[in-house]
Amino acid sequence: MAAITAGMVKELRDKTGAGMMDCKTALSATDGNMEAAIDWLRAKGLSKAAKKAGRVAAEGLVAVAVRGHSGVVVEVNSETDFVARNLEFQALARTIADVALERGGDVEALAAHHYPGGGTVADAIANAIATIGENMTLRRVAQVSVSAGVIGSYVHGAVADGLGKIGVIVGLETSGKGDELAAIGRQIAMHIAATNPIALDLASVDPAVLEREKAILAEKNAGKPEHVLAKIVESGLKSYAKEYCLLEQAYIHDGSKSVAQVLKEAEGKVGGPLKLTGFARFALGEGIEKEETDFAAEVAAAGGTTG
Repeated sequence: MAAITAGMVKELRDKTGAGMMDCKTALSATDGNMEAAIDWLRAKGLSKAAKKAGRVAAEGLVAVAVRGHSGVVVEVNSETDFVARNLEFQALARTIADVALERGGDVEALAAHHYPGGGTVADAIANAIATIGENMTLRRVAQVSVSAGVIGSYVHGAVADGLGKIGVIVGLETSGKGDELAAIGRQIAMHIAATNPIALDLASVDPAVLEREKAILAEKNAGKPEHVLAKIVESGLKSYAKEYCLLEQAYIHDGSKSVAQVLKEAEGKVGGPLKLTGFARFALGEGIEKEETDFAAEVAAAGGTTG
């Protein structure tokens, strides 16, 4: 069998626009024959998929799956909201989340992982692109696990079971039991969906972010004595934590308590210490720059008229 080099993979990718993994697979399947590999990609629908790859995919679905002591949240994007209502696309997103439960929170590894029925997750997405006719991308995946306790979950704007616009998973570590545990997990997940915290607590915040906050506080209070400035910065960071850090936030179901206080009070109900170990929150399309189009201008251009 011919050796498949990085240069060959790059050449095939340049010619077809297909993904690196798909190009490598195509070359392996055709013993390094470039033209045969191109045909192989076309037969698989991957070349057609490549033509759509430049189009912005900012719609789609967030999928949540929980099994035992592990949960995942996955974002699979499409070009239009219409496709998110397509049963085939919904099945794709749900199955990818199920696969992620086995593979963990790494997009590249997940894309290369076996997909039920044959091929890889990347193959399944490419096939869906060819069938449905829109660009689609596996954008991100996150996993939260606990050794004992529960994974709370919540899907906002649900279009089907486990599929919607915002997906949240949260890990509650405890040796306690009881029906209350699952309810608390869901309520905390709902809180996260509503408040969008950036970290569990101040210690978990990116140090660069904290330094920026300190610099802003210092600049606002320039000229004050050092000991006064230190107290102002300390107070300012406490206020920052109450707004952006999950454990310090005011609980949406009872604003008189912080999330940390709610968890402490719940320990008596579940029969043991209760620790929030981690969370993940995906909101569909966040951070993606969508193309702004002027529909009226497009119609005018199509008709050969100008404004």
